[in-house]
Amino acid sequence: MAETYKYKGLDSSGRVIEGIFHANSKEEVIKLIRDKGQSPIKIEKNEAKSKDLGEYSFFKPRVKIKDISVFCKQLYTMLNAGMPLTNCLDVLAAQTENKTLKNSVKEMSSQVQTGAILSEAMKNQKRIFPNLLVTMVEAGEMTGNLDNVLARMSEHYEKENKINSKIKGAMVYPAILSFAAVGVVIFLLTFIMPTFVGMFTSSGVELPLPTRILMSISDALSTYWYIFTLIFIGIAFLVSRLVRTKDGKRFFDKVVYRLPVVGQSMVKISTSRYTRTLSTLLGSGIPIVDAMEASASVTGNMMVIDGMENVIDEVKKGINISYLLQKMNYFPPMMISMIGIGEESGALEDMLGKTADYYDEELESSIQKMLSMLEPLLILFMGVIIGFIVIAMMMPMFDMTQTIG
Repeated sequence: MAETYKYKGLDSSGRVIEGIFHANSKEEVIKLIRDKGQSPIKIEKNEAKSKDLGEYSFFKPRVKIKDISVFCKQLYTMLNAGMPLTNCLDVLAAQTENKTLKNSVKEMSSQVQTGAILSEAMKNQKRIFPNLLVTMVEAGEMTGNLDNVLARMSEHYEKENKINSKIKGAMVYPAILSFAAVGVVIFLLTFIMPTFVGMFTSSGVELPLPTRILMSISDALSTYWYIFTLIFIGIAFLVSRLVRTKDGKRFFDKVVYRLPVVGQSMVKISTSRYTRTLSTLLGSGIPIVDAMEASASVTGNMMVIDGMENVIDEVKKGINISYLLQKMNYFPPMMISMIGIGEESGALEDMLGKTADYYDEELESSIQKMLSMLEPLLILFMGVIIGFIVIAMMMPMFDMTQTIG
């Protein structure tokens, strides 16, 4: 069984080179080093106990979609220029800034040098590289078109990154506003309200119901804040675990789909991802059934994934894709019409690409529409809550003034 070895060597110019090899023995590592035109200095087995905190998954920097896009683009550029694959991987490992991706590329380089193909080495790094990319690289190796496949995937992940950035950017302001509202309410209940409690209780005035409710909430938050914190953390943990399950994700997607404006934005996101991925896969020679299944998985939407299972079964019988997608009753009519035109004209790949570009642009206007509706709702909700607190605090003071008068 192959083991991991760290090594130091000298290249032809006298520079010290460090790297990692997967091999069965030190003798095999020495041979691999010399095959690269280097002289071995030091070789040691990479024991698991020598790992530092940076090598544990909790401390590893995440590999983002943007990193994957840059990886594909750089690898394509070097392969297209005629560089050997092992040299390409060594260069990428040296210049990649993300430490997690850097270590993965080093591992891949050593595996390729010992005879593994690129897709096989990427499969061993499945936590780093998406399944779609591995499948596409495997198809590129089989057809001898690896560099063009990498160029397609670079463009694919670049556009995917733009969609994710739009979504995250749209959620920043509502998130800040929500946190501000919660913070203000907690501050009023735990710091401001207790200063009025003594005055209210010693006045002898019968407190109104809103004030009594507010005092009870304030007292509970001040006394049992740790219980509320644990409950909040527990609910957040359970929801996050539930969404990771198929049934939980399916329920969440159905709820979001029924929301006004938000549901339509989700449909446009799924449509853009599905059509772009399907166009990329078909353009790389992937069979239509496999391409449709992989494209549905990329959307991450259980409504699309579940509906596509029935569509794929019918596609195998030779029924038109556009007709089956229309029966799903999920995708927009324009997308279905474009696919129908593509089927009739034999230009399905091009039509899918144009459809994805169209819904990318539509998504931005949809997000702006969603924000224009969401912001006033959040402000109104914040105003109602804070207004209730202020009124509940002021009502006993009016009663006290009347009593004194």
